[in-house]
Amino acid sequence: MIGWTQGGRAVMLWPGQTPEAPLLWLNAGTARQGEEVQAALQAFCPGGDWALAAVSGLDWDRDLVPWDAPAPAPGAAPLTGGADAYLAELTGQLLPAAEARLGGVPRWRGLAGYSLGGLFALYALYRTDRFTRAASVSGSLWFPGLTDYLAGHAPAVRPRCLYFSIGRREDRTRNPLLRPGRARTEAIAAGFAAAGVETVFALNPGGHFQDPALRTARGLAWLLDRQDPPVPGG
Repeated sequence: MIGWTQGGRAVMLWPGQTPEAPLLWLNAGTARQGEEVQAALQAFCPGGDWALAAVSGLDWDRDLVPWDAPAPAPGAAPLTGGADAYLAELTGQLLPAAEARLGGVPRWRGLAGYSLGGLFALYALYRTDRFTRAASVSGSLWFPGLTDYLAGHAPAVRPRCLYFSIGRREDRTRNPLLRPGRARTEAIAAGFAAAGVETVFALNPGGHFQDPALRTARGLAWLLDRQDPPVPGG
């Protein structure tokens, strides 16, 4: 594992077997969460040629939020949209620094996150062409205005494949803001599938806070398992 701090962010990088291995990028709540996901992914995909970068030190309620929104729960602070600024930092500084350490250009890049990180993973596809696969794991797709945004915009690049998952009990919350999360996640996944993008919608046991590392690793493993189509004439 290679670790460094850059601009207040802590990055942990697990290189693949080759410099061109697919690079999975995870926005993690803490460094420990990144380590837990890496260990679970290694169990799912032992000996696979993939690289994982996990970044922590994020302001979760700002860096991963597309625009301002009300507090998601009583007593919580309002959400302050800073995703575009963080995405510029990610693609302009953190990603190049990781790939310089890998010594090559990855065959493809995937982006993943849990909760608001899952929201960011989806939103980023509409703002940059650097990622072609994404996993939104228990993503905050209840986020106000997201459905309208997706309907009015197109991804910056057509995704190769997308993974969506949510807990079976997440729509049983008493919070009216969060309750539509499952239905909206399922609808968004269905929309991509209808557009011909290889997409999966998975239900996990329990509520929002159950087994986040395992759920995230399962989504990353699914991304790794998708093969690129053959090149015409190749």
